[in-house]
Amino acid sequence: MEQQIIKIKNKHGVRVIPGFGLCIGVTLSMLGCLVLIPLASIFVSAAGLHFSEFIEVVTSRQVISGYVVSLSCAFSAALINAVFGMVLAWVLVRYEFPGKRLMDGLIELPFALPTSVAGIALTALYSDQGWIGALFARIGIKIAYTRIGITIAMVFVGIPFVVRAVQPVLEKLDRQYEEAAMMLGAGRMRTFFRVILPELFPALLAGFGLAFARGIGEYGSVVFIAGNIPNQTQIAPLLIMTKLEQYKYADATAIALVLLLISFLLMLLINSVQIYMQRFSKG
Repeated sequence: MEQQIIKIKNKHGVRVIPGFGLCIGVTLSMLGCLVLIPLASIFVSAAGLHFSEFIEVVTSRQVISGYVVSLSCAFSAALINAVFGMVLAWVLVRYEFPGKRLMDGLIELPFALPTSVAGIALTALYSDQGWIGALFARIGIKIAYTRIGITIAMVFVGIPFVVRAVQPVLEKLDRQYEEAAMMLGAGRMRTFFRVILPELFPALLAGFGLAFARGIGEYGSVVFIAGNIPNQTQIAPLLIMTKLEQYKYADATAIALVLLLISFLLMLLINSVQIYMQRFSKG
């Protein structure tokens, strides 16, 4: 009887859970204190520089090199994560095997593991004396203290974003569409690219964007394996830390502001593409 009354009230637009004003007030307060005010402080601190000084800081050779290293490595890592993250999500959803729950839990490890610990472990593993780095060193490939090592570290911290974005969509995907496509004569590859991938692409794009943005701002797991060679492997977050250690707060916030704008434009672009694809699929 009570459930029927609740259903009737919901049909007439009556809120089942009261306190909307209080909830929205708490939400906006938390959003302002934890997100908006800290971000606004970056703009305020950067405003301490004149425009010519701001341009001089963010366009110096060392800073431009830091942007290039961070963006190129983060983009490469996000592409790798998009491919292998989708494969991991596919395996976890479509197959049953011993240790599946353990593997599913290990996906979350980069979230829980301190980034400095991950950086030290990756450096020890991929250095010329490490287990994996020594094998590549024999054929003349150096991993640690190069952009390859930076990319590997960014892959490590970014892979959970792609897996967790694709996994729920793949779980809800109706397999009848795949069966219908194969009954109509489509092969496995054609079925995947024409039926499955279009459904997964928005989630895959979201995971790619999150992994890309995380890689741009990653510091702890990258700084050890990067080697911090000027104009070669120095990442932008390291330059921010260096400016802070030199008490050049305005310069540090200027560099941070550029990274913030890049990340914001990236997420805005990805969200716009997702909205367009949703409208296109419905139309």
